[in-house]
Amino acid sequence: MNAILAVIKHNKAIFVANDGRLLKKCSLGFLILALAFQSTEFGEIVRQVLVDAYLQVSVFVGFTLFLFIGLDSLTKFNVERFLKKTKRIHVPIATFLGAIPGCGGAIIVVTQFVQGRISFGSLVAVLTSTMGDAAFLLLSKEPITGFQIFCIAGLTGMVTGYIVDFFNNTEYLKINKNIKIEFENIEKTFVSKFNVFWLIVFFPGFILGVLSIFQINLDTLILFKNFSLVQSVGSIGAIISIFMWTLNPLSDFQCSTEKTRSFLSRVIDTTNFVTTWVVCGFLIYEIFIYFTGIDLKIFFDIWIIFVPLLAILFGFIPGCGPQIIVTTLYLNGSIPFSAEIGNAISNDGDALFPAIALAPKAAIFATLYSGLPAVLVAYSYMFIFE
Repeated sequence: MNAILAVIKHNKAIFVANDGRLLKKCSLGFLILALAFQSTEFGEIVRQVLVDAYLQVSVFVGFTLFLFIGLDSLTKFNVERFLKKTKRIHVPIATFLGAIPGCGGAIIVVTQFVQGRISFGSLVAVLTSTMGDAAFLLLSKEPITGFQIFCIAGLTGMVTGYIVDFFNNTEYLKINKNIKIEFENIEKTFVSKFNVFWLIVFFPGFILGVLSIFQINLDTLILFKNFSLVQSVGSIGAIISIFMWTLNPLSDFQCSTEKTRSFLSRVIDTTNFVTTWVVCGFLIYEIFIYFTGIDLKIFFDIWIIFVPLLAILFGFIPGCGPQIIVTTLYLNGSIPFSAEIGNAISNDGDALFPAIALAPKAAIFATLYSGLPAVLVAYSYMFIFE
């Protein structure tokens, strides 16, 4: 896990990444690539995972990011002034910002709470409604399901936020109101030089991904000897994404939330992050099946009553990586919809990093507060509809 350290000096907080993260990223990235180049049957499975992850998920995640980050880049308004004029509806505003795919909206609310501009109930609402970068994965594969999750998590977040504010005064768990938050100005990274190669592979990959949705057989299209167009584009795209993510000095938190960087770099870096964790999710599933022969769906069906609780506990882990794995298991049919609901409500995405750094007590309480509605909603759905 990538930890974000808060350096507070002269009432300014600058978020910087833990120095040890690059070694961990390199280890994970090169392990995946090393497995993919094995000549054995297992190596073939890994290569197929790369192709499936890229053409079935990554290209659509990238397309979704182009839309959402593009809109985010074009939208500029004074948050402080807006919040002063809308004090009575801070909870629904926080809920809406949290429900927006990605972590940007949730980060805004967390920083406003730290500066004493919104209530603790609003913080709980945003952490309950946000799904982080896992939302892009769900939207790319099952957009209708993604919309349902947003509605369920959003409604739960709003109700929970109002309940918390009802039982606590407006000053509950607030910290120093004079603190000023600024993000470190991040220049172009080394891996940005590979953006053009990423785009060259992405556009044909997106076309192939769209064609595959319509069940068009593309296996007959041969690019090289014994290499189909699908296999070539899918594997190259996945390898480039993992390679760029591995050598990116930025943390995953900075990749998806840092607005001082270019629109294109934010899209590409976030897509690479999601791609790597989707590959990890696919590999965990395939490796487990390969070495044990056990069907995870059957295994989870046997222990079905505990699956939503396990997904909710995964949601307490900071960051979006573990949540992407949970969403991948849902999309593979291994876990039920109730578990995905529970994880979506309990997980806080990357927004938990600055909250822990600057207001640890509030962050812990807000996370725990989101756990109770996650259990109630997830198990209610399971017992009623499943």
